[in-house]
Amino acid sequence: MAGREHRYDTTVTWTGNQGSGTSGYKAYSRDLEIAAPGKPPIPGSADPAFRGDPARYNPEDMLVASLSACHMLWYLHLCAVNGVTVTAYSDPASGTMAEDASGGGRFTEVVLRPQVTLAAGSDPAKAVALHHEAHEKCFIANSVTFPVRVEARITGEG
Repeated sequence: MAGREHRYDTTVTWTGNQGSGTSGYKAYSRDLEIAAPGKPPIPGSADPAFRGDPARYNPEDMLVASLSACHMLWYLHLCAVNGVTVTAYSDPASGTMAEDASGGGRFTEVVLRPQVTLAAGSDPAKAVALHHEAHEKCFIANSVTFPVRVEARITGEG
């Protein structure tokens, strides 16, 4: 796979024109729809702190979720090829974004907190070590400039 490129096409469409476009700061909704060929649309908006709809995903949610999902998919792959049987996985991940004086800002960190359940007979030490390798391989984590920490919790079934 070395040297191969992969392309990802999406369309983001603003759906928040309430009749007068962006004629004023409060005159429009921040609602949007994210689409990709052959996939269901994702309803999006701004963070509620920026006049967005709290019932819709915002870009900040999706960035944290992308980091979490990428880590999980690498981790499950590495466990499968290394004889570690995972029976459950969830990650209550969180990200911190700081605004600056100009109104812009950036993420300062994301913390992944995978909660992994192993089948009887799986090696917990190996399961922990594979989180480090998954983090090193994650395409999304390798693409961001802020720290992504992994605080895994491993338990056995029963």
